[in-house]
This record gives sequence, C-alpha cells and structure tokens, in this order.
Amino acid sequence: MSFSGIAKFVIGFIVGILLLAGSSAATAYYFFTKLAAPPPKPIFAEEQPKASPVAKKTSAPSTSNQPSKQPTPSASPSPTEELPPGAYKARVTWEEGLSLRDGPGAEANRIGGVAFNQEVIVLKESNDQRWQQVRLAEGTQEGWIKSGNIQRVN
Repeated sequence: MSFSGIAKFVIGFIVGILLLAGSSAATAYYFFTKLAAPPPKPIFAEEQPKASPVAKKTSAPSTSNQPSKQPTPSASPSPTEELPPGAYKARVTWEEGLSLRDGPGAEANRIGGVAFNQEVIVLKESNDQRWQQVRLAEGTQEGWIKSGNIQRVN
C-alpha cells in the first residue's frame, strides 16, 4: 500500500468521525432545547365551565334580541356598584394565574382559577395576612388567593 492510500484512509476516517460527532452534537442540542422549554399551563375542567357559562348566558340573550333588548348598558353600572367597606379592586400580576380556593390555606379545596391580568375585588385578608378573599369582578364567584400576587387598581 502506498503512502497516498494510507493518507486517504486516515483523512477519510477523521472526516467520518467528525461528521458523526457533529451530527450527534446537533441532535443532542435539538432535543435539549425542546425539553428545556416549560410546558404550557394546563386548563382544568373545573376552570372552564364556571367561567364560560356566565359569558355564554350574557352573550346568548343579547344576540337573540339585538335591537329590542338593552342589557349591555345595564352591565356597565354593575362594575361601578358600591364596594363593601374596606374592599378594593385589583389585578392579578402573577403570569401563571392564581388558584381560587374555598378557604385561606394551601390545603383548602381548589374551586377555580383567576387568569393573569384579570380584575378581582379584594374583600378581606386572613389573620396572618398571607391570603386574601376575593370576588371575581365579572361574576359572583368568591374564594381565597395567595397574597402578594395582585396589584391594586384605582
């Protein structure tokens, strides 16, 4: 075997190893980037029906009697209704949304959720100041959320 034949074999072997290593690194990088992204926030069954029937009930009558019925202007006064003493309006600042619970504490049952940037009415705080009782601004559902995840609005 001549020197040029051995050189071709060695160069070919090195190029093959480099291609194999490069393709393995590219595949590993691809899977790492796909697995490193957090999954989307799940939407549980108890969250959807409670929020959507209220919206469907108010939108269904307004579409059936469009010109004759005027309930949409009457919906405007309800947000301007008088708040209970000590209550105030706030917006959710936690990007993941908040769990609405039936009592103050992490062990309390989850009864729904509050979305990011959704408006709520803060009714009161727990004795330890770690939980707040709220009412959804566009509904009558009440529950408790973790303190520090909302911002007061005027």
